Amino acid sequence: MSKVRITLKKSKIGRPNNQKLILEALGLGKINSSVEKELNPAIAGMIDKVKHLVVTEEI
Repeated sequence: MSKVRITLKKSKIGRPNNQKLILEALGLGKINSSVEKELNPAIAGMIDKVKHLVVTEEI
């Protein structure tokens, strides 16, 4: 599996609770915070749900 860097680029204020929980589960708190994760189907699904708030790049 490849690794992916996920960076929060937009605020989670005013977003539905399920999107806030997904960002928390990914480990993203503040704007411009980044995490590196192994890309698997579960992580890919989480990224897809909040793709309008994050930027992803393969590493």
